[in-house]
Amino acid sequence: MLSHFWVDLHLHTVLSPCGELEMGAPEIVAAYRDAGIALCAVTDHNDIANVPAIRGAASGNPVVVSGMEVQTAEDIHVVVLFPDDRTAAAYREWLWREMPERANDPDIFGDQFVIDSENQILDEQRVLLVQGVGYSVDEIASEAYDRGALVIPAHIDRPSFSYESVLGRIPDEFPCHALELSPAVSHAGFTEWKARYPERVFIRSSDSHRLGTISRDRCTVMLLEEPSFEEVARALKGQDGRAVLCPWAGAP
Repeated sequence: MLSHFWVDLHLHTVLSPCGELEMGAPEIVAAYRDAGIALCAVTDHNDIANVPAIRGAASGNPVVVSGMEVQTAEDIHVVVLFPDDRTAAAYREWLWREMPERANDPDIFGDQFVIDSENQILDEQRVLLVQGVGYSVDEIASEAYDRGALVIPAHIDRPSFSYESVLGRIPDEFPCHALELSPAVSHAGFTEWKARYPERVFIRSSDSHRLGTISRDRCTVMLLEEPSFEEVARALKGQDGRAVLCPWAGAP
C-alpha cells in the first residue's frame, strides 16, 4: 500500500564549513523526528564522511540516504544521492581525483568536523570542501547517472551556484532525475518554473545549514510504499504508482 511520506533530499552537517556547529547527529535526528519527516539525505559539500554519524543516531527514524552536494568546475551545485554506501565511496574516490588541494581556513570558511553518532569529533577535513572540483557539470551528472545514483541540480532558482545562473537553461538532454527549487519559491514562482521545464520533476528541499530550517514546509511529500532510496527513485521516475506530490500549496 502506498502512503504519503515527507522527505528532505538536501541537508548539511558540521562537516560542511557553511553548516552551523549545532548541526550534530542527535540534534539533526531530533529535528527530523519532531517535524515528522521520514527520510533525509545527508549532502555535505563534496564529501560523505558524516553519513554514518547521522544514520547511527537515527537508527532508521528517519531513514538516512547517502549523498553529497557536488560543486562542479563551473561552480554549479548538484545534489547526488547514492543507492548504497559502496557506490557513494566509489563516486567520492572518483570525484576526489580532481579535488584541488586547497587547505581550509576555519577562521574564514568554518570548521569541517567528522563526527560520530554522539557528536564526538573523529577527524577534521583539512581540504576545503566548498570549492569546485575539476569536473564539468556534465561529467558530474553522467558519472553519477552511470553508477545508479540520483542526480538533482540544486536550487536552480538562486542567483549563484545554480545551473541557470551559470549556464542558462538546462538542456532537455541533461541527465538528471529532478530539479530542485529553494523554499523561497512561491506557488506562483513554481508555476513559472514548471512552464519553463514542463517535462521535468520538481522537488523542494530544506538545504538546511541550521536546525531551525528543518521543517515540512521546506521539503517534499512523496507517494511511496516505504521511505527508502529505491522508493524515492521510483517516485522521481514516476514508476509503479509512486509519485512526487507537488510541495507548493494549491498547485495541481
